[in-house]
Amino acid sequence: MAKRGGFPGGMNMGNMNQLMKQAQRMQKQMEKTQQQLEETVYEASAGGGVVKVEVSGKKQLLSVSLAEEVVDPDDIEMLEDLIIVAVNDALQKMTDDAEAKMGGFASGMGGGMPF
Repeated sequence: MAKRGGFPGGMNMGNMNQLMKQAQRMQKQMEKTQQQLEETVYEASAGGGVVKVEVSGKKQLLSVSLAEEVVDPDDIEMLEDLIIVAVNDALQKMTDDAEAKMGGFASGMGGGMPF
């Protein structure tokens, strides 16, 4: 005769409650980590430091700093290229940091599921 009640795979209500509590803790940790990432400022430079930029974890450009020697009215294109390189580098740093800090949550979610 087949058993009645419970969950497939032998999961009982106590296990389900424990799993829900674990998921809630993980969500709170994710929210806290996301807030910390958004408050972080990422800095990068290009051209040996003649162009410096800062971006926030919210993907916003906060500042651009140019050394006087890089400002050449006859070569605006080089300055534009250096700014692009610095901004992209800072955004990549922000992305790498977010993936490193948030990636652990993704691996934790799939590992403990009993079904």
